[in-house]
Amino acid sequence: MLVKTSYLIQKAQKEGYAVGCFVVYNLETALGVALAAVESRSPVIIAVSEFTISFLGLETISQVIMSLAKHQAVSVPIALHLDHGRSYESAKACLDEGFSSVQIDGSHLPFEENIALTQRVVEYGHLKKVWVEGELGAIYGGHGQTGEYKGEIPLVKPSEVSEFVEQTNVDLLAAALGTVHGKFSNERIHFDLLTQLQKITKTPLVLHGASGLPDEEITRAVKAGIAKVNIGTETKRLFIDSIRETLQKNPSLEGPRELMKPTIEATKNMVMQKFRVLGSANKI
Repeated sequence: MLVKTSYLIQKAQKEGYAVGCFVVYNLETALGVALAAVESRSPVIIAVSEFTISFLGLETISQVIMSLAKHQAVSVPIALHLDHGRSYESAKACLDEGFSSVQIDGSHLPFEENIALTQRVVEYGHLKKVWVEGELGAIYGGHGQTGEYKGEIPLVKPSEVSEFVEQTNVDLLAAALGTVHGKFSNERIHFDLLTQLQKITKTPLVLHGASGLPDEEITRAVKAGIAKVNIGTETKRLFIDSIRETLQKNPSLEGPRELMKPTIEATKNMVMQKFRVLGSANKI
C-alpha cells in the first residue's frame, strides 16, 4: 500500500531501524523491490530519478509503482520518492502526481541559493502535507560507477547545518558524510561528523551512496541515528549483470520474460539482504 514517507521515517526512528530507499529504473527493478518488501515484511521507499522520469514519463513510472503498491505489495507500506530533484518545477510535478516525498538537491548551488530553492519546495510540499528532503554538501559520483574515486570527497560543514535546517524547515537532510554515489573503494562514513550533526539538529538524517559501504558500516550508521539509507548503484549493476549472465548461459534465448525473471530475482535478493542490514525486516 502507498503511504507517506513521514509515516515510515517516524516509525523507524521510534523503533530503532532505518528505512531503505531503493532507486529503480524500470518495472523489473521496481517489482524486485516490492516483492522483497512483501517477503521480508519490511517498509520500503521506492525512488526514481529525473533521468528515469524523462525516459519513461512521470505518469507512467509513478503509476507503475503505485500499482505495485496497490496490488503486488498491498500488505506492506511503500513510499514513492523523487531522488535528487534539481528544480522547483521537477519537484512540484512529482508532488502534484502524488509522490510520498521528494528530494530537492540544491547542493551544487551556492549556500544561499540552496536555501532559497529548498525553502520554496518545502513550502509547496507542506501545502500537500508531504515531506521534503534537502541536501547539504554535494554528494558526488554517479549510480553505476565503481573503482577508486578520483578527487576529494566533500564533507558537509557543520556550521551550515543549523542555518540550513532553520531557514528551509526541511523534513529530511541528506548530508555529505564521506560517501559517494557509486561503489568506490575509498569512501567511508565519517562517524565523528555524524555525531556532530546529531547534536546540531533533530531533523532525520539520510545516508546517500550506501552501495559502496560494507554492511557493518551501514548498520553502525543506523545505530548512530541515520533514518533513511539510499541505494542505487547495486540495483543498476545487478540488472545489467543479470542480463549479461543470462544471455551468456542461454545465448539462443528469445523470450523477454525468461530474460527478465532473473533480474527481478536478483534485485529481490539484494534488497532483502539490505533490509536485514538496516534492521527493517519484520517491522510491519
